[in-house]
Amino acid sequence: MKSTSRRFSTNGFTLVALLVIVAVLAILAAMLLPALAAAKKKAQRINCVNNLKQCDLAFRIWEGDNNDKYPMDTPVANGGTKEYDTGADTFRHFQVMSNELSTPKILICPADTRTVAANFVRLKNANVSYFVGLDANEAYPQRLLDGDRNITGATDPENGILKLVPGGPAGWTTAMHNNQGNVGLADGSVQEFSNSGLRQALKYSGDPTNIWRLALPE
Repeated sequence: MKSTSRRFSTNGFTLVALLVIVAVLAILAAMLLPALAAAKKKAQRINCVNNLKQCDLAFRIWEGDNNDKYPMDTPVANGGTKEYDTGADTFRHFQVMSNELSTPKILICPADTRTVAANFVRLKNANVSYFVGLDANEAYPQRLLDGDRNITGATDPENGILKLVPGGPAGWTTAMHNNQGNVGLADGSVQEFSNSGLRQALKYSGDPTNIWRLALPE
């Protein structure tokens, strides 16, 4: 009898027990996946902020070596990009700061689908995630110096130039950071803005009769 009892005993899972375990694992996965996705987005946002901080530092170092003027306010003959401030040549404003930026990788937001340029010589708009504030000036610390390319205004960009008015409409598309974005200001800080936060920041960026021009990497 003892040997017969041992012969019919089972040490593995029953089908019901296995199904219960699979169901529990599925529930746990469903609960964890949103948290993991949120953590990934947060990490991308942090890395994007760090990229912009390095870009802003590059602007300030370049400015210090060039009569306290940014590339956008310095003629090409003097090593700047002033003549490229009326068209879709955003990459050029970063390209002249290759020594200060060190690597093109800094110009790609982790939340963007764009690819990193092999080097600064081959840099194009398609290898850039950030806009450049063509009217940025250290004398006006709240002006937009750079930021995520998914920024929008009251009107569509013209030839790669988006025009914003202090106190006017502004926001973000879903292209990056889910209707949010990061902005580097002329004072050297980098801010994370929602749509309303961006409009509030723009409101205090200068005289409402002025127009700020942003070069988008289109």
